[in-house]
Amino acid sequence: MKRIIGLFVALFAWAGIALAAVNINSATKEQLETLDGIGPVKAQAIIDYRKKNGPFRTLEDLKKVDGIGDATFDKVRKDIMLTGTTKVDSPAKAEPKKEEPRKEKAAAEPKKAAAEPKKAEVKKEEPKKEKAAAAEPKKADKKEAKEKDDKKAAKKDDDKKAAKKDDDKKAAKKDDDKKAAKKDDDKKAAKKDDDKKAAKKDDDKKADKKAVKKDDDKKK
Repeated sequence: MKRIIGLFVALFAWAGIALAAVNINSATKEQLETLDGIGPVKAQAIIDYRKKNGPFRTLEDLKKVDGIGDATFDKVRKDIMLTGTTKVDSPAKAEPKKEEPRKEKAAAEPKKAAAEPKKAEVKKEEPKKEKAAAAEPKKADKKEAKEKDDKKAAKKDDDKKAAKKDDDKKAAKKDDDKKAAKKDDDKKAAKKDDDKKAAKKDDDKKADKKAVKKDDDKKK
C-alpha cells in the first residue's frame, strides 16, 4: 500500500513540475527562484532588468540579464513564458504529512536553510578578499608613482642647484671680466697720462732750447 501511495505522490509531483511555468515578465522574485539555475541574485537581476528596460519581448532576451548565459537559459527555457499566469507547484508540498520519515526530512530542512546564510556569508567574504587582493596592486602602483614623483622632485631640485651654481660661476666670471677690463682701462689711462707727461716734457725741452737759442742770437 505504501508503495502505491509513493507512486501516486511521485506521479503528482512530476505532473506539478511538468505544468510549472513562470512568466518572466510578471513573476515575483520567489517565483523566479524556482527556476533551475536561478538564485536570489539572478532573480533580482531579472526584476531590475524589467524595471529598467520594460518587459521581455522574446525568451532569448533573458540572456541579456547579467549573470544569465546560454547554459542557464537552456536550463530554464522549457519552464518560462512571456504571457500568462505563473504556475509553480512545489513537489515538497505534495508529500503526505502522515509518514514519519517525511516529517524527519521536513525537520531537517530548516537546518539546511539555516546553513544557507553561512554559505552566503562566505560568498560575501570572498568578494572582500578579492577586493583586498585587487587593492594590493593599486597600493603598489601608488607607492611606485610616489617614488617616481620623489625622484622627479629630487632631480628637479638638483637641476635648480646646478643651474644656480652655473649662474654663480657666470656672475663671478662676469665680475672678473669687469675687473680685468677696468684694470686694462686703468693701464691705458695711466699710459695715456704718461704719454701726455712725456709729450709735455719734450715740449718743455724744445721750448727751453728755443729760448736758449734766442738768447744766444740776441748776444751775438
